[in-house]
Order: sequence, then C-alpha cells, then structure tokens
Amino acid sequence: MNIGFIGLGNMGGPMAANLAKAGHDVTGFDMADVSIEGVTMAASAAEAATDAEVVITMLPNGQILRAVADDVIPAMSAGATLVDCSTVDVDSARAVADQAGSANLMFVDAPVSGGIGGASGGTLTFMAGGSSAAFAAAEPLFDIMGQKAVHCGEAGAGQAAKICNNMILGITMIGTCEAFALADKLGLDRQKMFDVVSTSSGYSWSMNAYCPAPGVGPQSPADNDYQPGFAAELMLKDLRLAQQAAHSADADTPMGALAQALYSMFVEEEGGAGKDFSAMLPRFEARSRHD
Repeated sequence: MNIGFIGLGNMGGPMAANLAKAGHDVTGFDMADVSIEGVTMAASAAEAATDAEVVITMLPNGQILRAVADDVIPAMSAGATLVDCSTVDVDSARAVADQAGSANLMFVDAPVSGGIGGASGGTLTFMAGGSSAAFAAAEPLFDIMGQKAVHCGEAGAGQAAKICNNMILGITMIGTCEAFALADKLGLDRQKMFDVVSTSSGYSWSMNAYCPAPGVGPQSPADNDYQPGFAAELMLKDLRLAQQAAHSADADTPMGALAQALYSMFVEEEGGAGKDFSAMLPRFEARSRHD
C-alpha cells in the first residue's frame, strides 16, 4: 500500500518505520530535517499525500491539523483515507472530517495511547472515530502500528474517548500522589501503602502500573528521576482539551477542571515542565496544607 505520513517526531517516526518494515511504501514529511529508516522523504506534505491510498498525520494540535488538511486534502485521490493520529480538540477532528468528506475522501480520527515505547514497539492502542468503511480501510495499518484498535463511533468519537480517558488518568494520578504524600506524613511505609491499595478499593492504573513512588511497584518514571514517559505538559494539554470539550458540551467536570488547574500550576509555575506527570508526588511532598 502507498502511504503518506505527515509528522515524523517521537511518535510518528517509529510508527512510519513500522509500516515501512511491514512492506508498505511510505512517503513521509516533517517540518524538521529527519530521516526514518525505510521511509522516502518528500519536500512537502502535499507531495507525501499525492497518490497515497492512506495518509496518516501525527501533529501537535488542532490548528496545525487544520492547516495540514488544507494542504493534503486537495492532493489526495478520491476514495483515499485520511487518518489523524494526533490528539486534538473534537471540533477540529470533526471539521477535518467534513472537509475530507466534501472531497470524496474517508476520514478517521485515531488518537493513540501507549507513548513513545508503544510507538516503537508497535503496541499502541488506537481510539478511532469515523464511518465503518473508513475504519475498515485503516484497521490493517492499526494492526501493524498497535496491539488494539477500538472503533468508538462517528467522526470525533476517537478524540472524545482519548480526552475522557486522559481526564480520568490525570485525576487519578493526582489522587495517588496526594495519598502517598499523606501516607508519608502519617508515617506509613510506602511499600505497605502500595501493598494495601494495589489490592483493594484504591486500585488504579496510576497506582498499580505506573506508581509515582520510587522503588515501589513495577518500574516507572519515578525510578528514573521522573524522566518523562508521559510528560506533565502533555497531560496539561489533554486536560485542557477535556475542559474545552466540556465547555462545548455543557458538561459539569469539576474534578477535571481542578486537575487542569493543578497541572497548569505545576508545569507553568513550579518547574514541572520536562518531568513525568507522576512527578506530582514530590510536588505534594514539598508542600504543606497552607502553601
């Protein structure tokens, strides 16, 4: 299959390489001067999209997605499929879906979970929105780049699933970090805390799979001085997208709003940028109730 791939950064580069490794003809474009094994580099996004059966984008935000769509959609052949794997606002995903439909193209919004490790290892999870036909066209490629793809509904549903999931993640990580900080100040051993919570009603992915306390539970960024597996600023981006969607849908999300406010303070005022989102634990440890 001829595939165009736009956005070859830390996530997109490994994803494109896996498609090429599987035998597909991949033509890529990125604003940075990058070289990806097995991928033929184009001089522009439109050139990468020309004659492609599927064009995949992995971009930083909705504004850039809309700009790239303006470039690539006119270059794509009728009947081709545009697959956006970025995490963007629902409104942008739906706008690009409408634009693609007007050009007789299929569109899938398919944000991912699994991080850089999942992109490299081909173990991502895709949350997809679009028609059944569009999902069917993209699914064989999801099978190469990931381990699971869920068709969540019509256009925009993939982005909705991603931001709802990550709102839960942000909230539960804050709660996990608060609980460890409280346990420390109450004199409770961290390992004992983990042993109890990880097997009782406090169980969560944040506790059991990604524990923010160093030396407790499976290996996590906490064991590497909070070098990011999922950066705090990316969590802040997703929480802002969730609040944008909540405003648009008139949904009451007070815990999501508070999580956004806390991550905003952490990233923008307290030196959290460049650290893993689980570095909220030392942040809470260093504060008193009246700070």
